[in-house]
Amino acid sequence: MGTPATRAPAVWPALPLEEWKETYATLHRWLQIVGKVRLVRTPWINHSWHVTLYVTARGLTTSLIPHRTKSFQIEFDFVDHQLVIRASDGAARSVALRPRSVADFYHDLMARLRELGVEVAICGRPNELEDAIPFREDETHAAYDREAAQRWWRVLVQAERVLTAFRAQFLGKCSPVHMFWGSFDLAVTRFSGRLAPKHPGGVPHLPDWVAREAYSHEVSSAGFWPGGGAVPYPAFYSYAYPEPNGFKEATVRPSGAAYSAALREFLLPYDLVRTADSPDEALLAFLESTYQAAADLGGWDRAALERAGEPRDA
Repeated sequence: MGTPATRAPAVWPALPLEEWKETYATLHRWLQIVGKVRLVRTPWINHSWHVTLYVTARGLTTSLIPHRTKSFQIEFDFVDHQLVIRASDGAARSVALRPRSVADFYHDLMARLRELGVEVAICGRPNELEDAIPFREDETHAAYDREAAQRWWRVLVQAERVLTAFRAQFLGKCSPVHMFWGSFDLAVTRFSGRLAPKHPGGVPHLPDWVAREAYSHEVSSAGFWPGGGAVPYPAFYSYAYPEPNGFKEATVRPSGAAYSAALREFLLPYDLVRTADSPDEALLAFLESTYQAAADLGGWDRAALERAGEPRDA
């Protein structure tokens, strides 16, 4: 009698916030530490695109970070549950992803970087969090549920795939599909090409000038967020800055998507996507309808900014 087959993981797995909120809080801070290493070692790129992380076949990566005449990269591997540091000279180090405090993770990572000849000093507090305990002192956040972290990454893999298909239809200036470790969301942002009003700032533990530079031009932005605070569930979101008149009343798809007055953005609960007959179609409907509302009400030149039809084979 053969061994029972191992059940394949769900393509769009469940991700109830309450079940992994402690791991989420710890991982959020670990990502910030790694992201800040990239921040201080990478030339500034408009809208903070130089600080973000990118989804990989195993987790999240910084991509290449320059350091003198060599480069290195840091990757969260949620398959083997390791943080892997690889340098262009062939050297490598790793840090175990396991239940451990933020302080322990921070000191271990900095030690491994020093072994590779990388001395780096980062801003020692988290950004965009009310609870901003310095990393080197944070013994409060110390949870790591391997299975939950991997499920979250699997959601990112699917979201990245659909967001990239959505991004491909736009000819104008558009961000990569990337992970902002400050707000802990996977995002893609389209630009109208016009300047925007000065952003008011006010994001917790984030300099106002950073927010103002990020929103220097008109945008329609969308992405995935695991939830928190007033939104106790994972969700896809879409917003416009500046928000045009009538945006909040716009009819968007699919059923279940709704405007949040508190967040000033449309939300589509993740569970409605993962349980849909076609999750890809449900998510694309949300992305396209919310963008169209922002662009039409904002007077964007859609004929010049959007691609018509599919490209021919090269």
